[in-house]
Amino acid sequence: AAAGLTYVGAYVINTYRSYDNFLQDKYALFPAAIIISVAIVMFIIGLIGWCSTFRESRLGLGLFLAIILIIFIAEVSAFVLGFVYREKVKTDVQSTMHSVFEKYDGRSPESTVMDYLQGQLHCCGVNNYSDWTTTAWFNSTGNSSVPLSCCRQEVVNCTGRLDQPEEL
Repeated sequence: AAAGLTYVGAYVINTYRSYDNFLQDKYALFPAAIIISVAIVMFIIGLIGWCSTFRESRLGLGLFLAIILIIFIAEVSAFVLGFVYREKVKTDVQSTMHSVFEKYDGRSPESTVMDYLQGQLHCCGVNNYSDWTTTAWFNSTGNSSVPLSCCRQEVVNCTGRLDQPEEL
């Protein structure tokens, strides 16, 4: 279980690196740090439980049970907090994405991240492709199109034009 939690925590941290321009909250990695900390503690507690069982120590097994109950309560608390704050995270990500959209020029690092994000998530815009119509980049190009990262991957000659929404 500790190895599984360590993998999940490391995966969250690795994924955060890809989207750190959108998650500007300094506490975004806090859940991953908690998960990894719990994994380390679980490994140590597992060793205590194994040693207590091997030696048939009532005190050790009682301590093991108490620690497992505390970890269970911590995990339930983390789940509840994640559930309660999911809308705040969604709102924060949307507002940050809107600000990144405004800075999009097709060449900057933020633009590269936006293109990467749209390609990985198979999406276009915050809500849909019409979000691009309010950006400075859209108005400066004058060709009524969205970035090519909005195109469906199976479409070969996609131009990103808004008069062909089935390609987006």
